[in-house]
Amino acid sequence: MDRQALAEFLRSRRERVKPQDAGLPTGTRRRTPGLRREEVAQLAAISVDHYSRLEQGRGRHPSRPVLNGIARALRLSDQERAHLFRLAGQAAAESNDGSARDVPAGTLQLLERMTDAGVVVINGACRVLAWNPLAAALFEDFSALGADDRNFVRRFFLHPDPARRGYGMGDSPQFARTAVSYLRVAASRYPRSTEIRDLIRDLTTGSPEFARLWRDQELRIEHHSHQILDHPAVGRLELDFEILTLPDRDQQIVLFTAEPGSPVHQALELLRVIGTQDLSTNRP
Repeated sequence: MDRQALAEFLRSRRERVKPQDAGLPTGTRRRTPGLRREEVAQLAAISVDHYSRLEQGRGRHPSRPVLNGIARALRLSDQERAHLFRLAGQAAAESNDGSARDVPAGTLQLLERMTDAGVVVINGACRVLAWNPLAAALFEDFSALGADDRNFVRRFFLHPDPARRGYGMGDSPQFARTAVSYLRVAASRYPRSTEIRDLIRDLTTGSPEFARLWRDQELRIEHHSHQILDHPAVGRLELDFEILTLPDRDQQIVLFTAEPGSPVHQALELLRVIGTQDLSTNRP
């Protein structure tokens, strides 16, 4: 591990990333040209102290999950990510267990360009790995959540507030069937994945609905369909969604769109302007 070179590399990459590129507010009192250390730590789902020590050349050997989180937060390219792992004394190759969390730089750039669609990238465990600003406005501010909480299926079945459990999708049997089927395929493809195994255990014990669907053994994944979502700021939205696969990572790109010029498309445009502000009057 080359601590000094690693520290210099992290600082240079952090200063390159603009807050708005990471879905964060710009603010008016920034003293750094890029992200703050605490923002990188938050996006990487690690402690601020751990990241700060790495940037100061005083950190202990970072684990693979920590490096993956930092690479994602700093939006590193594949070559930069490999360099990060080498500086930290780690091999860059990923074990094929469906838990890869590094999203290719080209995919991140695609998310930035798609301003009229809500786009998220998920892994085999339905964990949200990357998102664009409209997706954050459509669902929730993922950057404000811990890494384990950025999970569509966990939110849908286990959120403690029933009114917020399904992102306004309510009782959506289509989404429930697709989510359970997706996890069933992922579990059979990656039997060594502790993340997927633990998620299925939590869902089975915590949600009678999930347990029932899991016992039914139905396999039905909708890659092209519609989803109705009741949003607290812009009302009822009937969205088209598409699921695309990144085969080299076995990750999914999920796009939520509306026909250009339609009332729903206009609502999405308004939501893009509103962002993640909570304009509802019935929430604290």
